[in-house]
Amino acid sequence: MTLVLQRSISHNRVIAHAPVFHRRLVFFLCVVGTMVGLLWLAVLTLSPGGIGYPDIILIALFAITLPWYVIGFWNAVIGFGIMRLGPDPVDFVLPAARLTENDPITASTAILLCIRNELPDRAALHIETMIAGLAASGTGHRFHIYVLSDSDAPDIAAAEEKLFGHLKEAWRGRVILTYRRRLHNVGYKAGNIRDFCNRWGMLHDFALVLDADSAMSVELVLRLVRIMQSAPQIGILQTLVIGMPSASAFGRVFQFGMRLAMRSYTIGSTWWQGDCGPYWGHNAILRIAPFMACCQLPVLESGALVKGHVLSHDQIEAVLMRKAGYEVRILPEEGSSFEQNPPTLLEFVRRDLRWCQGNMQYWHFLAAPGLAAISRYQLGLALLMFISSPAWIALLLVGTGAAALSEHTFVRPDLGLILVGIVLAFWFAPNIATMADVLSRQSLRRGFGGAKRFIAGFLTNCAFALLLAPIMWASHTLFFVRLLLGRTIEWKAQTRQDHRVPWRTALRMFWPHTLIGAVPLAILAATAPAGIPVAMLLAAGPLLSIPLAVATSFPWMGRAMVAAGLYRVPEERNPPGELIPLRLRAIELSRRIG
Repeated sequence: MTLVLQRSISHNRVIAHAPVFHRRLVFFLCVVGTMVGLLWLAVLTLSPGGIGYPDIILIALFAITLPWYVIGFWNAVIGFGIMRLGPDPVDFVLPAARLTENDPITASTAILLCIRNELPDRAALHIETMIAGLAASGTGHRFHIYVLSDSDAPDIAAAEEKLFGHLKEAWRGRVILTYRRRLHNVGYKAGNIRDFCNRWGMLHDFALVLDADSAMSVELVLRLVRIMQSAPQIGILQTLVIGMPSASAFGRVFQFGMRLAMRSYTIGSTWWQGDCGPYWGHNAILRIAPFMACCQLPVLESGALVKGHVLSHDQIEAVLMRKAGYEVRILPEEGSSFEQNPPTLLEFVRRDLRWCQGNMQYWHFLAAPGLAAISRYQLGLALLMFISSPAWIALLLVGTGAAALSEHTFVRPDLGLILVGIVLAFWFAPNIATMADVLSRQSLRRGFGGAKRFIAGFLTNCAFALLLAPIMWASHTLFFVRLLLGRTIEWKAQTRQDHRVPWRTALRMFWPHTLIGAVPLAILAATAPAGIPVAMLLAAGPLLSIPLAVATSFPWMGRAMVAAGLYRVPEERNPPGELIPLRLRAIELSRRIG
């Protein structure tokens, strides 16, 4: 194995990188030039009374927030250009996708279903649909299903053992299934997969990693294997994961916004990231030999902000795979790889805070020796995604204080409006790019319910995003305060089923957010009312977080959205085969309405 790895790594390192280097240089210059221009506009906006200490603080905070949405803007611009001008966007950014559909499957692939205290019937339904498709394709003997359980709830563990035991017997002789449960959740999901590697990894060429809520078409599974067979330089191949159709109000609005943002953003970023793409930890295929040899994760001890096993393991494994000389690629094609989105605002916040805590461990890896520059960028951007949140909240608070204490207008209103407009345009650029692409294609417009419904969904989703983003910024800021006080959160299983959020629960969760929104607005109302409209962009979400959490969990609201065709996605009216057995409420309601 070592000799094979050395030869393959040597081959990978002589791949010509010049075209990708030029793309990255162009992208870097565009991003830096745009940030410089926006910072200069911010200085001019704050210039009427001269640049004092409050202005310097505001400019510094604004600079911290810039990279995330400027990068998103240029990813969207590039992605839109590729979607509109290229005959095949996927082929353009991933040449390895060029293959013959009838290429024989010769490799051995392990399909890893990683679960922990999930409802086993839904996870079993997901995997049985895939098993049936593999058996029908005549390739079942090339796959081995591993159900890797870390469940420690006795009733769930017993149900798992019984349910997956039945599945094993039902498909005996066609597709092999192995159920294994660890008694201790050592290393979390990464430790679960490492345990598989130590036991069975040497028996297989590839591993397809799935979460309990993952669904993937068999056609895509076979395509991933064929790409990996034909491109030995690829170590990880990630699919573009989209949300399953949701019947909850929060889930519908959120999935629609993600659907708009993801495609143009991902195609654009894939164009310049090239062989240093992202890995999201699921719905992806790994080359097992280099993964076992090169992607072992350390246990963080002294000096780490969050000690212990690595929580957000995926991106670290991706940069280690690149360090070993293998490519990490993404297949930016939507419609065949799914996950469930959180059904309520509370569950979304809880999931995001788990990611926030895990990403804070990336500080430990930023200066690790041997990493590619683009890998360090990816780790830094993953950190900045959360670190910029306190900067946004500080902008609200410092800006409020500056407006309240200033004896004169400390901003130029004309330039201020221009700056706010540019920031909003950059912020929504990925959504706008995908919207323009959808509206220009009749088949896509029809899939989203027609142009009128689609535009209505786009506009109301923008309003929802203006509320949701500041809520998340406040959540991250409060989390950082607790983290600095030595308080971390437990890495628990998600609640994926639709449910109502009681007022008491929302109040307990979001009362600090409400204060973060209410106090600045009250100060401005008493001292500088002219500043309220701009402050509302940052304060309205936290101020309304409690009623928003409750209202978007009402079952009737979700049903009304389905009935109106609002936030419709193509899979509702024309569900793919892998979703039909799941009997999703959104699909059933859409079919009843007609």
